[in-house]
Amino acid sequence: MIGQEMYAEERQLEILSRARAAGRVDVAGLAGELHVTQETVRRDLTVLERRGLLKRVHGGAIPVERLDYEPKLATRREQRTAEKLRIATAALAEVPDEGAILFDSGSTPEALARRLPTDRELTVLTNSLPIAMLLAGKPNLAVWSLGGLVRARTHSTIDDWARRQLEDISVEVAFLGTNGLSVARGLTTPLPTEAAVKAAMVRAGKRRVLLADHSKFGRDSFCRFASIEELDVVVTGSEVDDDTVAEIESCGPAVVRA
Repeated sequence: MIGQEMYAEERQLEILSRARAAGRVDVAGLAGELHVTQETVRRDLTVLERRGLLKRVHGGAIPVERLDYEPKLATRREQRTAEKLRIATAALAEVPDEGAILFDSGSTPEALARRLPTDRELTVLTNSLPIAMLLAGKPNLAVWSLGGLVRARTHSTIDDWARRQLEDISVEVAFLGTNGLSVARGLTTPLPTEAAVKAAMVRAGKRRVLLADHSKFGRDSFCRFASIEELDVVVTGSEVDDDTVAEIESCGPAVVRA
């Protein structure tokens, strides 16, 4: 069923599928193939861009997986929500009975923070303003927020102020996020100032647990902040294939698929 007979959601899913398969789509081509107007296609592309799934370019769109493009936090919260819930649930096994833990910023660490048990006494350190606000006032939790420059796109504190605060910190577990993960380059993120903070988080953790959905695998962002060998555990979704798991585990960390 194509064209006007399709519901808008079905048409948008078809456009997204074509973009991911071909690497890009153009407005004129989609209009002809789907038997709709170019204006309808443009509206569909706008919807998909607002959802953080496509990036509009002149005459068409490119899937975000093909770009070093970082959607806003509010958008990322709406992406792969079922997978992130599974990751967060599996990662609960890594939460200690007591002591200090660290939460990196990002929608997947935030998913774990939302499920953090409050029946144990924990000190929580984070550079994520949403996570700090989410956990503040919860029973048995002492919440510390890192100061620094607030990055509008992620609502996280970065730059030298945040990094310096981590130099004398040691936590039982550091729950980390990443924009990209590859054997060739390790863990990567877009900004040097953010990479410096993330690297300090890695050093602060006695145990390092990466929370990453399947879209992060095989992607490289601008700045490297850690090697795969520095991780103890990678918690991801069941969407990650066996070959990728074997490749990651050959570098040292255990991989948990949820």
